[in-house]
Amino acid sequence: MDMEVTAWHSMYNAMHAQQDRRPFSRATLARIARFARPHRRMLAFYLLLSVVAAVLAVASPVLAGRVVDAIVHREPFAGVLTMAVLIAVIAVLDAGLGLLTRWLSASIGEGLILDLRTAVFDHVQRMPIAFFTRTRTGALVSRLNNDVIGAQRAFSDTLSGVVGNLVTLVLTLVVMIGVSWQITLLALVLLPLFVLPARRLGSRLARLEREAAGHNAHMSTQMTERFSAPGATLIKLFGRPVEESAEFARRARRVRDIGVRTAMVQSVFVTALTLVSALALALVYGLGGFYSLRDQLEPGAVVALALLLTRLYAPLTALASARVEVMSALVSFERVFEVLDLKPLIVERPGARAVPEGPVSVELDGVRFAYPSADKVSLASLEEVAALDTRGGVEVLHDVSFRAEPGQMIALVGSSGAGKSTIAQLLARLYDVDHGAVRLSGVDVRDLTAASLRETLGMVTQDGHLFHESVRANLLLARPGASEEELWDALRRARLDELVAGLPDGLDTVVGERGYRLSGGERQRLTIARLLLARPRVVILDEATAHLDSTSEAAVQEALGEALAGRTAVVIAHRLSTVRAADLILVVEDGRVVERGTHEELLAADGRYGELHRTQFAGHDAAEPVG
Repeated sequence: MDMEVTAWHSMYNAMHAQQDRRPFSRATLARIARFARPHRRMLAFYLLLSVVAAVLAVASPVLAGRVVDAIVHREPFAGVLTMAVLIAVIAVLDAGLGLLTRWLSASIGEGLILDLRTAVFDHVQRMPIAFFTRTRTGALVSRLNNDVIGAQRAFSDTLSGVVGNLVTLVLTLVVMIGVSWQITLLALVLLPLFVLPARRLGSRLARLEREAAGHNAHMSTQMTERFSAPGATLIKLFGRPVEESAEFARRARRVRDIGVRTAMVQSVFVTALTLVSALALALVYGLGGFYSLRDQLEPGAVVALALLLTRLYAPLTALASARVEVMSALVSFERVFEVLDLKPLIVERPGARAVPEGPVSVELDGVRFAYPSADKVSLASLEEVAALDTRGGVEVLHDVSFRAEPGQMIALVGSSGAGKSTIAQLLARLYDVDHGAVRLSGVDVRDLTAASLRETLGMVTQDGHLFHESVRANLLLARPGASEEELWDALRRARLDELVAGLPDGLDTVVGERGYRLSGGERQRLTIARLLLARPRVVILDEATAHLDSTSEAAVQEALGEALAGRTAVVIAHRLSTVRAADLILVVEDGRVVERGTHEELLAADGRYGELHRTQFAGHDAAEPVG
């Protein structure tokens, strides 16, 4: 590695190192060792090859010096040829070792990335919904990308670099001192001129880099939000494209200015260090030539010292920035472990059982529940706040009890924020109750396996979320092994088969982000088709027809009729007209069931349900829905 490459490498590491001075415990290092354990044999071989490469790097200059001496002293050509062949063999070995160590480095690094990414991804999937409602998606994705790669660099670059550079440094110093301790000492005097600018300018460049990264992150967030279908619609509706463009351009110009300053600082830095290396070489040639002319040093020794000088400065400079690199890698590991240390709130108990076969009853028994506080489900760094709110959650459900027998439909109605959707989430075990129990066929959901719970229970929400994938992929989410005939049967029963058949690529047509290439009613019917394909024994409908026009609602209601047939159902009703036939209607207000009965019984009682009914149907059936 020559001086200029060393300069660029040191400057890059200083720029991109994370400036964190937190102490690191032995427990952290032990966890790192556990992740490295599957790769320990490759790591050992990699380090051994790094040592061999360091030895070869020192051997070549020594042989070059001996060749010069042999020529000066008119030694037999055979000796010169032998040393030339040895230099060639070392060059071939060095090239081969370079390729092999690069392969090992890539294999270890990419293997570690795979292990860390899958560990974080699998862990995040087990987190409660509250985690995702609080966390910034971009910050979480950064943990899977930037921090994982930063941690990987500790093994693929830093570890081998430290070992190789230490060996190279020691060998080079031993050889140089053996050749001429005076020249070696004077060469080391120039070292501060090489290392100190690297550290100071590196810190300055790091500040510029962090500022540019902040602006780029903001622009990325702005683009992500504004370029989505809802975001673009909002900007157009409020007529703010000019203001948005001005804000984006302001940050983009600042990034441009930082880029220009960074380029100039880099150029000055590399030029200065190249100059220092030239001065060091001039010192070796000048002083070495003086000693050689006085017959105090062989000419070959001068050449060897000049070649060894680069082997001395390069590892010294690299080792000077090694601490920063190691700290940066440890910070990345800490940030990854920070996510892995978040405890999932929903954990399958040992010995969990499957939901009993046959029709399923649904029961809530004295349920009380409060959403978890932020410190239990999130991280300040993922929310981008200084500190998380540690206050306990406010109880939103108070002693809620009801039972739906197999095949019955239970309807939940009431004002917005009354707790209806919370009940649905507890039934699906997206959260666990604080007191009481939620049971399926008499078994507490906390004693059921997650797999059997997902097979038993299906849920349709009002937003009808779809992935940016094909119709087929969105349907197969419910049952990956479904046949073509089963897919079309589910679409037919959801009254969507003709629409899908008319799409450009049929089942393989991509529906767009969140399904925005489809209308609201079409999205809902596709989620119902997905539900039909899953064939759950319990169906939860969380305001599945909210915000739909009359035509779309009629089509969705037909599809829902298919979905509910013969199944136990819990329906959160936005429009009271959709729940008249329910076996039991529960009126939920302020987290409590305040009334229960059939449609006729509740109207006769003339309580809260009667009030909701009069409000909704006053004048005409098209009045705005409540809740």
